[in-house]
Amino acid sequence: MAFVDLTKQLAQQAIQSAMQDPAPPPAGDNPGAVILNQVGAMQKALKDDEELVIYVQSGTEKIRVMEIFLPAPQVAVLTGIDANRVMTRVVSAVEALQLLIRTGKTQPGTRPVRIDLVIPKSKDSK
Repeated sequence: MAFVDLTKQLAQQAIQSAMQDPAPPPAGDNPGAVILNQVGAMQKALKDDEELVIYVQSGTEKIRVMEIFLPAPQVAVLTGIDANRVMTRVVSAVEALQLLIRTGKTQPGTRPVRIDLVIPKSKDSK
């Protein structure tokens, strides 16, 4: 009889869990969030005299990234400076991004550059 009761209990639990709202997708399903988390973790591990140097290349243009902004989970806006020291932006699908990231030492007496990682505030958090 115990086996029959166990089977009934498992069937009830399966039905109840199927009727519940699905769990939210894990953060790994959002590639933009994964990129920001990775860059943030790399930046957090830096020493006081180190900085991340991030480059993105689009065609013949190459910029040093100073800010990564995710206006939507699938879209990234990278702001930085080009070879002529002109502020430049790249708007790209997150899946198409290829970033070159390395660690660099700062010159003595200068502050290290920190990459700004920006996610828009949700409309619910007013």
